Amino acid sequence: MIVVLSGPSASGKDAVAGRILSDHPDRVALALTATTRPPRPGEDDGAQYHFLTPEAFDGMESTGQLLESATVYGFRYGVPRASVRAALDRAPVALLKTDVQGARSIRALIPQALLIFLTVPALAALEGRMRSRGGLDEAAITRRLREAQGEMERRAEFDYAVMNADGTLDAAVDSVWSIIQREAARPERRPVGL
Repeated sequence: MIVVLSGPSASGKDAVAGRILSDHPDRVALALTATTRPPRPGEDDGAQYHFLTPEAFDGMESTGQLLESATVYGFRYGVPRASVRAALDRAPVALLKTDVQGARSIRALIPQALLIFLTVPALAALEGRMRSRGGLDEAAITRRLREAQGEMERRAEFDYAVMNADGTLDAAVDSVWSIIQREAARPERRPVGL
């Protein structure tokens, strides 16, 4: 089964996915995204992302190696087909973390994919998280909050929306895992061809 975890910047995709992966390593494997953005401190190629040059990304895109691709905040992101296949070889559930437009692209290509949207009670929560994790200037925060507003309005395009309010990470993780377990039992969720 392919599970797409999406939501606005700072909604908690990395935190929720990290917990799901560490709590259920025999059931869920991460399909790494490729990106042209530089690694953040503590990130390593092949661990959190496949960090690529723009030229290497173009090569993957032009040869059909990417399931989807998009430009987000000035950098390109895409899910390599090989990454999804490798995740499904390791576990029955391949977990993908994408932005909202990436989730829409995956749904068009793989209708049986399960799309889960992480949301927060208000944009102020996202702003607080963006500021606390650092690394963004005021212009970047403003741009991300403006984008988040539009993304929040598209949550109806997802199969499920899960609240990830401050202090409720455990509840969000439990909700996402319950959804995955319930949906994994449905035969129509099994992926066909990548």
